[in-house]
Amino acid sequence: MYEKYNDYELLNYISESNEEANNILFKKYEPLIKSLAKKMLNYMQNSGLELNDVIQEGMLGLSNAIEHFKECKEILFYTYAKTCIERKMIDLVISSRRLKHRPLNDSIPISTPSEDGEKSIEYLIKDNTNEPEKLLLNEEYEKELHEIAKKSLTNMEYQVFELKLNGFSYKEIAEILDMNSKSIDNALRRIRIKMKKEYIK
Repeated sequence: MYEKYNDYELLNYISESNEEANNILFKKYEPLIKSLAKKMLNYMQNSGLELNDVIQEGMLGLSNAIEHFKECKEILFYTYAKTCIERKMIDLVISSRRLKHRPLNDSIPISTPSEDGEKSIEYLIKDNTNEPEKLLLNEEYEKELHEIAKKSLTNMEYQVFELKLNGFSYKEIAEILDMNSKSIDNALRRIRIKMKKEYIK
């Protein structure tokens, strides 16, 4: 019955606790979730994760989108849902990378920020792909950087920032986010400017 309805009509039925409408919306977005999951899995080698684990994260992302989406003229539900799905999957990618390098993180001395934060931010987001140990931060400084990033960066910039912070190369970030390398480079330039500006306030 509900197959003929668009996303917004389905969301309205879902808000009234209609299980059938909920199932139809999940079914509708399943191909997108599976497609994104296959791409993300390429960056989780030797993590112990399987395709179904990534798909489940995507489903959680869609569930979050349904729960928190507020219809407005500025954004389509599809765009919001895709962002939520990717966000959950990227978190899983980052988590798997952290776990993979846990022994390295525990055994190599941590780096320290400079007084004004400028040198550290520059160093963090440049391409140190072949020197993963140089991306390590102490826990307190990393937490501070994330708080600044969340406040000052757009959603896309924050995703780029997180991936770069966790040792992903420009090429990997571009592939994960479906962007070209030039766009990633431009995003990192903006991130650098915004983070410096916020850090020295």
